[in-house]
Amino acid sequence: MFAARFTGVWFGLCLMVAGDLVSTGVAFAGDATMSSGNAVSVPDAPPGMRARASAAMVEQMDVAEAGQVQTAGAPTNGPVVLELYTSQGCSSCPPADALFARIAKRDDVIALALHVDYWDYLGWKDPFGKPEFTARQKAYALATGERIVYTPQMIVEGREALVGPGHDDLVAAIEHELDQARPVTLEVNGSEGHFEVVLRPVKPLADPAVVQLVRYRPQATVDILRGENAGKTVEYTNIVTEWRDIANWDGVSPTRLALDIEGDEPAVLIVQSVHEGRNRPLPGQILAATRLD
Repeated sequence: MFAARFTGVWFGLCLMVAGDLVSTGVAFAGDATMSSGNAVSVPDAPPGMRARASAAMVEQMDVAEAGQVQTAGAPTNGPVVLELYTSQGCSSCPPADALFARIAKRDDVIALALHVDYWDYLGWKDPFGKPEFTARQKAYALATGERIVYTPQMIVEGREALVGPGHDDLVAAIEHELDQARPVTLEVNGSEGHFEVVLRPVKPLADPAVVQLVRYRPQATVDILRGENAGKTVEYTNIVTEWRDIANWDGVSPTRLALDIEGDEPAVLIVQSVHEGRNRPLPGQILAATRLD
């Protein structure tokens, strides 16, 4: 169950979420943002992502074959996925960016920063901001019945939302998730951009899931010239450049996926549950995740 927790360490800017969203095909993306009080359509993510999950190579495995590749007979633990929703145009965000950078050094955390675009009107257009990242954050809000999104916001394992958290609150949320057993075993074999992925539920899942590929830029230093952070030089870490669905999974059948990726940017594979919303599937718990080395 996705939980939202709000702390008063930073004020945290907010934006109303449009009430009636329609699917755009982007991973967990809603399709509306607010600009001058009006709902505006958010386009699909760029189709040119250099990652291919060939439909011919996604297959369900028979029981005997699944047993050969199963990584464990009981739930396992894995790295915790931490999403930061931030913007260079948000005056409350630099402290969160700095905290996020510290946490990103942990081997047991996969830290991913998604820059949103709804503060660009304040005078500084965030070059890392993308409407599909705004849409993903809004989808999380809709999943919990919220109508407001905030920056800075961190989401832990797809189910706990923290607005402007302090170090202790964030670490406590991460440690709690590290104590939880994974309901999915995830095995990845391969190298140099060619991978075979095997998914297997420890027991059949109640909801289907989606397999996602994330690419990110490890570091950037930005001199911000205008807007609320004018005059500041800010270090950014693990800046997401692409977040894309590559396969749907029923959460029941052991499944093999062949995956080819191109380019030098680091990559992460995420398996996340989805729930039916009024107009589209909404994001749920992150079931498994791994870095693709």
